[in-house]
Amino acid sequence: MTKSSELFARAQKRIPGGVNSPVRAFRNVGGDPFFVARGEGARIWDVDGNEYIDYVGSWGPAILGHAPKVVVEAVRDAATRGLSFGIPNPLEVEMAELIGDWVPSIEKVRMVNSGTEATMSCIRLARAFTGRDKIVKFDGCYHGHADALLVKAGSGALIIEPIPANAGLYFPGENFLSILREECTSNDALLIFDEVITGFRVARGGAQEVYGVKPDLTVLGKIIGGGLPVGAFGGRAEIMDQLSPDGPVYQAGTLSGNPIAMAAGLAQLRELEQIDGWKLLDKLGAKLEALVRDAIKSANIDITFHRLGSMFCLFFAAAPIVDLASAQRSDLKVFTEFFHACLKRGVYFAPSQFETGFISTAHTLADIERTGDAAREALRAL
Repeated sequence: MTKSSELFARAQKRIPGGVNSPVRAFRNVGGDPFFVARGEGARIWDVDGNEYIDYVGSWGPAILGHAPKVVVEAVRDAATRGLSFGIPNPLEVEMAELIGDWVPSIEKVRMVNSGTEATMSCIRLARAFTGRDKIVKFDGCYHGHADALLVKAGSGALIIEPIPANAGLYFPGENFLSILREECTSNDALLIFDEVITGFRVARGGAQEVYGVKPDLTVLGKIIGGGLPVGAFGGRAEIMDQLSPDGPVYQAGTLSGNPIAMAAGLAQLRELEQIDGWKLLDKLGAKLEALVRDAIKSANIDITFHRLGSMFCLFFAAAPIVDLASAQRSDLKVFTEFFHACLKRGVYFAPSQFETGFISTAHTLADIERTGDAAREALRAL
């Protein structure tokens, strides 16, 4: 029995399913999950000493890799001055100013502690400001586990348990934003969407930069915390000023704007800017894409690879993959075989067909090439 198996058996006695987030249980791919002892750069090591090139990266926020020096030092320095105060601290102001500089549509921002909390609070604010109750969302998008947003949710919710159905909307073509606007107006509804799913570029400016659209409200998630629990939502000042204490929409959080999280996030974001991280990530992503596509061709298997910058997904279904329905054509049994074949070769992808892979700036070309070799061998073995 491995140390991971022993830990999992203990965890199942005290933690629902043995995990604190469902997809970690490996039920989508079979077998027991491994427990991580430490991470450094692009690699993680489990409690049994196995080493993996990691493409989960804490589901995105480890964009500089694990335990990056600049973030660790910022956290250590901030921790010596106190872990939490429940009153304002200077780092909150610095983070708000940085977010406003990077995303011009965010005139004011409120810090929270998770993406779910940010989305939930953002919707409450939007409903109060507009007087609208309905929400229009895309099939397969995951916006956190607030009740209303689990309708036709994506990510791990796709295969953990059945979700109440609701009619979805899919609008192909360049004019889909105008169509969505008409749908929202006619149904007196709010629109919530994921920039990646709807094709916007994930970079500073986002939707505004690509389509000339200035969103009313924007939710920010894990990356702005450098690996610590964090989230934020912001937008036009006239909307944000409806939040308490200035307005009637109550929202609060004891740990919101936590100085340790703010220090970690500021260090990570500034480092990304310093090293032109987006350019590096896209270069690494392009290299991985080329290797995986070549491996697919060599294995003569009809599957689909998608990539946007440093984010990618290999769907075990024929192209095109354009929406939830086409993604769900994926062969989950074959994906499971591929997942374990790669894990055996020291490459850790997300343990779910419907989760995204993440590349970090700590991944080297050698890591990418080794991953390409592992994928090639795994695909040939299917």
